[in-house]
Amino acid sequence: MATYIIVAVVAYLLGSISFSVLISKRIAGFDVREKGSGNAGATNVLRSVGKSAALLTLLGDAAKGIVAILFAILVGAIAKNSDKALLVQIAGIVVIIGHTFPVFFGFKGGKGVATALGVVMMTNWKIGLICLVFALVLMALTRMVSMGSVGAAILFPVLVLFMQTNYTIAEGSSYFVYSIILAVIVAFNHRSNIQRILNGNENKISFKK
Repeated sequence: MATYIIVAVVAYLLGSISFSVLISKRIAGFDVREKGSGNAGATNVLRSVGKSAALLTLLGDAAKGIVAILFAILVGAIAKNSDKALLVQIAGIVVIIGHTFPVFFGFKGGKGVATALGVVMMTNWKIGLICLVFALVLMALTRMVSMGSVGAAILFPVLVLFMQTNYTIAEGSSYFVYSIILAVIVAFNHRSNIQRILNGNENKISFKK
């Protein structure tokens, strides 16, 4: 039990590192949560600070998911009697929760998309690439980041259901519930965006700027 708790705690603390806040304060001198949508994510950094800051935020947030999974894999290799797939799943879920409710930043974080991308890429790189391409296509067609994010989140468990190979640890049969949990977290974090999409007034990005 201690092994699973250690992985969960480390994953949560990793997730709680809010790169959007750190980078916006460093580059622009303000907390990005005080600007634009108030969200601590790369999209709001893009609108409020700029492209370079947004890219750094995106990479940092994705890295949190990658490092959390790598840590779970390392712990699984050391703790011989542990369920290695479960350790990976705990790390993946909890690092996104940490990003959403960061202990270091007043429990006000982002929506977890970039961190989820890092997690999914480490869980199954083929599924991760498909979800990434799908998200980018939706974003390009609709000019809505939220549409791509939610669409990819929904696609994730569908792909897990049919793709049972190329998982970091074990085969894919044990990952379906995990994939649903990740999809629900991301979709829940986008509930206000979903409502705006339904109302026809969701914010759009411009590719000309």
